[in-house]
Amino acid sequence: MNAIKGIQVELVNKIQCGTDEANRPIYEDRIVKVDNVLVAPTSQEDIVNQLNLTGKHAIYTLGIPKGDNHVWQDQEVMIFGKRYKVFTPEIQGIEEMVPLLWNKKVMVERYEQ
Repeated sequence: MNAIKGIQVELVNKIQCGTDEANRPIYEDRIVKVDNVLVAPTSQEDIVNQLNLTGKHAIYTLGIPKGDNHVWQDQEVMIFGKRYKVFTPEIQGIEEMVPLLWNKKVMVERYEQ
């Protein structure tokens, strides 16, 4: 039995599909399901630090599984049926040196459209 187990989240990639009359890019959402992502409430200390540094209110910290090649920074993520936005860069450890199945992490804030 595994002590730690991630869940499936939906990563919302913005893909440019054309331009409008003013030559501005038009994007469409492409949903990618990513399995085994750890979702943990962000610690109070990290919430305060991020709020002071970036003005963003971190809700969850996501553990990204080893071998994942998706771009997470500045992307939207569907977790528990709600939309969040990744606002931190990926923090990555050396894959061979990390004993568990996850070697990257990002923080997300609640995102309303």
